[in-house]
Amino acid sequence: MATAAAHRTAGAPAYGAPHADPDGDARQRAFDAAVAADERVEPRDWMPDAYRATLVRQIAQHAHSEIIGMQPEANWITRAPSLRRKAILMAKVQDEAGHGLYLYSAAETLGVSRDELLDKLHSGRQKYSSIFNYPTLTWADVGAIGWLVDGAAITNQVPLCRCSYGPYARAMVRVCKEESFHQRQGYELLLALSRGTPEQHAMAQDAVDRWWWPSLMMFGPPDDASQHSAQSMAWKIKRHSNDELRQRFVDICVPQAESLGLTLPDPDLKWNEEHGRHDFGAIDWTEFWDVLKGNGPCNEQRLTQRRRAHDEGAWVREAAAAHAAKHAAKHTGKHTGPTGVEQA
Repeated sequence: MATAAAHRTAGAPAYGAPHADPDGDARQRAFDAAVAADERVEPRDWMPDAYRATLVRQIAQHAHSEIIGMQPEANWITRAPSLRRKAILMAKVQDEAGHGLYLYSAAETLGVSRDELLDKLHSGRQKYSSIFNYPTLTWADVGAIGWLVDGAAITNQVPLCRCSYGPYARAMVRVCKEESFHQRQGYELLLALSRGTPEQHAMAQDAVDRWWWPSLMMFGPPDDASQHSAQSMAWKIKRHSNDELRQRFVDICVPQAESLGLTLPDPDLKWNEEHGRHDFGAIDWTEFWDVLKGNGPCNEQRLTQRRRAHDEGAWVREAAAAHAAKHAAKHTGKHTGPTGVEQA
């Protein structure tokens, strides 16, 4: 084990840098053994380039989804029907910003900079979850997002707490705790509407009708069409396939919908006694791929707003960097000039 550990820990190259490793085979065997034994891979451990690249892609997409996902619900903060609802929604949107911070920080441990990831998001070279390209048309949409979208996120993310990459797994522990609050908030909001006036019940039902199928698409394409799923499971980045997680989500939602007094918009949804699960109708994967390619109802709006927020926040980042440099200078006796060059 000491030899294996020694082979696992090596000066990891920067993201995208080529390996020059004469002990590569031994390190690969040690890595494979560690993953098979459910040990955590840490930033200073040796890892295959493909493993590193897969993590960067997945964590970046997750981080992007958190900050883009702030937009649909932030749209309703000023229109929340009560102070209590406004406070809950503000707390939730702030949580999503924090989730993005945890995840970008986890990605940075892999040798990629946050600026690089954001540049790829803003240029369309990296994706975020397709679900956030749908509009929030009514107040009930806030509840449907909490119940369905955050519920799907929990189903997908709880297994990530056991991800083979340590920083990602640890970040997910707190994220999942907060997402659980978001899901309960959404459920409670829908319950209040469902038990309200006929108009409020209809509003809740309409929101569920519009968000149900996009929520099922959140788990990604079917297993036979998923490019990365099998390898991610082999590396124990993921613990379950897309279809397994989707099925689990459906089985959780059916009794919850009954308790809410709402109907899931799927005439083919029924209990399969033989398999002990719910059968459900065919998903429109054409819509999924179309939205993913940038043709959803709000794709352009979401990215335009994200770019604008990034540009308008430049002064905040510059001020924070200047403050950090000033604070560091107190401890080193040096300070940096405007070019970043140390000055006496």
